[in-house]
Formats: sequence, structure tokens, C-alpha cells
Amino acid sequence: MADKVILLDFWPSPFGVRARIALREKGVEFEYREENLRDKSPLLLQMNPVHKKIPVLIHNGKPVCESMNVVQYIDEVWSDKNPILPSDPYQRAQARFWVDFVDTKLYEPADKIWQTKGEEQETAKKEYIEALKILESELGDKPYFGGDTFGFVDIAMTGYYSWFEASEKLANFSIEPECPTLMASAKRCLQRESVVKSLHDSEKILAFAYKIRKIYCV
Repeated sequence: MADKVILLDFWPSPFGVRARIALREKGVEFEYREENLRDKSPLLLQMNPVHKKIPVLIHNGKPVCESMNVVQYIDEVWSDKNPILPSDPYQRAQARFWVDFVDTKLYEPADKIWQTKGEEQETAKKEYIEALKILESELGDKPYFGGDTFGFVDIAMTGYYSWFEASEKLANFSIEPECPTLMASAKRCLQRESVVKSLHDSEKILAFAYKIRKIYCV
């Protein structure tokens, strides 16, 4: 019996795109179901009753929630192709540490960049760049956080990479002069086939970001 894989998602989500990328890296066929987050489907509420958030991967009727938990599940279930997490236990632990850093230190300032203005936005930009510089230091001269291979931390970061251009335009700042090595890795990630197939056009993301900003910053 063939696997039945459904992904409940929302197209501009930097978290949902992680699951899309991981599935495509593994060559897994899946049914994509777009969610309206203002009117969540009964299936989403049934499959993620705790957080009621996307992405939710439904594998043969069983739900897996939280984006990087979903990515790890995909890596373990479809382990015969393109490993996402390293095989070495220490390197796996390090990858999980940096993913936690990404979502702990990047999410809040990234959110505030396009939801605030004035002094609050300036503070958010500074915090965002500071976190990116720490990540750039960890990246070093490697092409990817996973070394020579696109991996767990790269997938986590690609969600943020997809919003870099919109964030820069909304808040009138530039990331590349501050983090040139990180930006080079970002561009490399954004050119991967699995990523290209998973992301929408940057202009569409920008239009969505302006729409959100209009709601929060009249």
C-alpha cells in the first residue's frame, strides 16, 4: 500500500516551506492543501488541536506537527535518500542547537520588522542583524551549515531567506553588507531545485508583507 502524504500549509509561511523543501529533497509525493488561517479547516483543527497551526504533515492518517519536528520525521521515515540530519550524534545535537537558536533569536525581531515602525522597528533590525552575524560566524567558510551538503539548519534558515528581500524593502535596510558570507549561502540555498519548487515569487511575498504591514501599521 502506497504512503498517503498530505501537507496542510499556507503559501507564504517560512515554517510551512520547510516541510515542502524536506519532502521534495526526499522525492516524496504529497498532496498540498492550502489553509485559510483566518478560517481554519476542520481537518487542521482535528489534526493539530493543541496549537491549531500549520504546517501539519498527515502521513497515512497520522499527524505530525511543528515545522522542524516535521522535517526530522521526514528524514527518519524516508531515510534512503538525501539525509537531512547528520549521522554523527554530536553533529546532530549541534544541528538541533542551531535550529533552536534560529527560531528563538530570529523569529521575534523578524516579526517586528514588518509589524512595527519607528524606534521599535529600528531595535528589531539591530537584533535581527546581531543574530544573523552569530549564525554567519557558525557558518564560517562552509557552503552550507551542513558543510558541503544542504541540511537541517539550512532548511530552517531557508524559510527566513525567502523573506529577506521583503524585510529589507519594508524596513529600508540591507543584510548583505553586514553578513556577506551568510548571504552567499542563502543565495546558494534559494537556487536548489527543492527550494525553487517550494517557494513563491519574491514579489508575491513582498505584496503579502505590505498587506500585513498595512494591518499592523496604518
